Amino acid sequence: MAQYTAEILWQRGEQDFLGNRYSRKHLLRFDGGVEVPGSSSPHVVPLPMSDAAAVDPEEAFVASLSSCHMLWFLSIAAKHRFCVDRYFDAAVGTMAKNAEGRMAMTVVTLRPEVTFSGERQPTREELAHLHHTAHEACFIANSVKSELRCEPVYVGAQA
Repeated sequence: MAQYTAEILWQRGEQDFLGNRYSRKHLLRFDGGVEVPGSSSPHVVPLPMSDAAAVDPEEAFVASLSSCHMLWFLSIAAKHRFCVDRYFDAAVGTMAKNAEGRMAMTVVTLRPEVTFSGERQPTREELAHLHHTAHEACFIANSVKSELRCEPVYVGAQA
């Protein structure tokens, strides 16, 4: 069993915490030493109490699903001898009320666009199978209740 860690640091400073006039900016620190500015989403907490330039939990959630899917896809494509040159995903998460009436990330849609090279190019069916297999293997997708959709963009044969 593996464990994964993250440190989250927020400090009040001189802000009016009890008056609810405090910044939601904080720091996300990961085990490799990378530090990323974090904040609540401006959709949840209005500016200037949030920071639109920082990563919010909703974006991080969408990114973690997309990243996990991509990493599995690359591994599976390599095993099937398809050479991937580029992988781009414009993933989108939708916040709405769930079946219990609570706000939740109800749907995450991945839209991966993959560029392959070499003579061996996947057909549409093979591409769909690669994405399906990646989805089934993704630890993060297996850990959430949200609906996760994958709508691959078929680029066709690449030179």
